[in-house]
Amino acid sequence: MAWDLPVHDVSMPESDVQAVLTAYRDGWLTMGPRSQEFERRFAERTGSAVAVAVSSGTAALHLSLIAAGVGPGDEVLLPALSYVAAPATVRAVGATPIFVDSVGPGDPNLDVDDALARISPRTRAIMPVHLAGYACDIEAVAGLAGEHGLVVVEDCAQAIGARSTGGAPVGTVGTLGCFSFSARKQLTTGEGGMVVSDDETLAAKVKSLRSHAMTSVTWDRHRGHAESYDILDIGFNYRLDEPRAALALARLDRLTDELDARRAMVADYRAALADVDGVSVPWTDEDVGRGTHYAFLVLLADATTRDRAARALAGQGIETTRFPDLP
Repeated sequence: MAWDLPVHDVSMPESDVQAVLTAYRDGWLTMGPRSQEFERRFAERTGSAVAVAVSSGTAALHLSLIAAGVGPGDEVLLPALSYVAAPATVRAVGATPIFVDSVGPGDPNLDVDDALARISPRTRAIMPVHLAGYACDIEAVAGLAGEHGLVVVEDCAQAIGARSTGGAPVGTVGTLGCFSFSARKQLTTGEGGMVVSDDETLAAKVKSLRSHAMTSVTWDRHRGHAESYDILDIGFNYRLDEPRAALALARLDRLTDELDARRAMVADYRAALADVDGVSVPWTDEDVGRGTHYAFLVLLADATTRDRAARALAGQGIETTRFPDLP
């Protein structure tokens, strides 16, 4: 059905369309100068030393775990409330996901105290997820990791532009930060992702693995910077292409204004629901300014009430979904 108010509605102004058309007309479609410019600007925006563009947020998580040396026999702590991509990538590298409880209804993010209780001699990494556009207590996560020698891979797929309670941009406190640009994200290219890090060695490993661990890529050879290539490792085709990079660059210019608009809408929603019996909204009014609001979460008393509310809203043309069903 056609929703009057869908869960997500991507606006595609003519400037976006023209940016993509220009990339097609230029005739260079695989990873090239636009991808490199997107990496540069994304690193600048997040304050990271290096940004590496990849084909999806899942690819970002996968490559980050490999680059960090996580593999068979290792355990990775991650929130029990999360999208499937996080535990799937842990399994993909041969490690075991260990699920950590949420702080509570007011903060569905990972509980650092519960994470501490689940550390074992096999624990190698922790993968906190910044749910729904709100940063978890990433400073506490980093402190825990430092005490126990763990790698921190931040899953920032839902939280581009969000900041922690300490003011740090998500993705910059941990060892590596992973972002997604899939269709429902705040910055969308349809598909796409990014890894950021201040560890240039790890970032170089991610960069190599995204393109079959080749010593040069097609764009290098096209410009005469290399005549051939060698294969140094088992890698993947996790590259971002030029049309998507062009779209990302066009949309990046509007991101700050669009995040501000989300914050304003969330503030209005919170005010409207503040005195409604049986309805609670996670996080607090004070958290709105540091979040970037991938989704607006509402908690109801039970599944029966939830389903009745969803049907009533659907009758008014308003689409809802169960969280974290959104990709």
